[in-house]
Amino acid sequence: KDIALAMRSLAPTTIFLSGLAAVARQALAEVFFEESFETADWQNRWVQSTWKGGNGPAGKFEWSAGEWFGDEAAQKGIRTPNNMHYHSISAKLPAPFSNKGKDLVIQMSVKHESQEFSFCGGGYIKLLGSDFDQQKFGGKTPYHIMFGPDICGYDVARIHTIFTWQGKNLLREPDLKLDHDDKNEYTHLYTLVVKPDNTYKVLFDLKEKASGSLHDNWDFPNKTSDDPSDKKPADWVDAKRIDDPAKTKPKDWVHEKRMRDPEATQPAEWDEDEDGIYEPPMIDNPKYTGEWLPEKIDNPSYKGEWKPKQFENPEYVQDVYTFDDIGAVGFELWTVNKGSIFDNILICDSLEHATSVGEKLQAVFAKEKDAKKVWQKANGKEEDSEDTPPPEGDMEDDDDEIDPTKEEL
Repeated sequence: KDIALAMRSLAPTTIFLSGLAAVARQALAEVFFEESFETADWQNRWVQSTWKGGNGPAGKFEWSAGEWFGDEAAQKGIRTPNNMHYHSISAKLPAPFSNKGKDLVIQMSVKHESQEFSFCGGGYIKLLGSDFDQQKFGGKTPYHIMFGPDICGYDVARIHTIFTWQGKNLLREPDLKLDHDDKNEYTHLYTLVVKPDNTYKVLFDLKEKASGSLHDNWDFPNKTSDDPSDKKPADWVDAKRIDDPAKTKPKDWVHEKRMRDPEATQPAEWDEDEDGIYEPPMIDNPKYTGEWLPEKIDNPSYKGEWKPKQFENPEYVQDVYTFDDIGAVGFELWTVNKGSIFDNILICDSLEHATSVGEKLQAVFAKEKDAKKVWQKANGKEEDSEDTPPPEGDMEDDDDEIDPTKEEL
């Protein structure tokens, strides 16, 4: 009883110290870049690019909170104002840095305000080096990391997380899918954490979407490689389960599902010269006992999964998380549908700090649904139009849409 009382008396102190530690970690967080586009002088920090690809002209981002918002001043960001345009823009960090030996956290908010039915547009940010021409920043500009939503039509809906390794862009395998409820016209928060132990974490609206080892989900060089001269023996048994040889199909088993109707008779008016040989119609077989399948048993000769001998891979590198020159951020997007807003960009070394920032933002984002209803009413829009698919004849042809990342990759 005394121990229990003592533990209860210590509980508030433990909670207090835990909270104090979290506050201390936030206070010690190093912020390398932060942009909320609160004032018009954002244009002094960002450079619009004139680059364009082969699908359309180059457009310029505009400063806007969109058609509806929870808080206009707080939610102003950079918006893509044109359909079927390239939009490219970048900003230099106050000072380049390396994430060697520290966590790297990338966080931003994205609002696809035109996300209805067959929306198509990229929504990813790029972490760049410091040496590039911002006026010509585009699809061929080297980058370290590309992260954010990629949505096009009904088939492409993922969170891109791409790392550049020795000049190659490595995509996550498999794709990190966005669920149906994740794809809407409201603002969402995307967070990527890369740690010095070569692990990662992706969060959507501050909830974990995926985590694990960088070596497991990206095509970094493996630690070992197969010996090409090692072949599986001809007598190797890799069937784990086999049919039970002691079990055979019963002799009275009826496997014919359909049969000729034994009670049917040839109609009196049937003419074999005109109608051919008469055959009774098919009916369900009342004695049908189903498909017979033999029972399975463990294979006594099973030797396990065969794997070739392994060689040490001289190209293997344990630490693949680090980038020595992180000097800028940028958006380079092919946008079929306009109206995407990017805001609240944060590059730091603390997930606790990013979470604290994100929680305050979510309180603002939570007001958007009501704000949209007010906007719809004021503009004569049907409130339920967002949930009603268009008539089939009015649906855009997905085949004409271009995957925003196809050209770049």
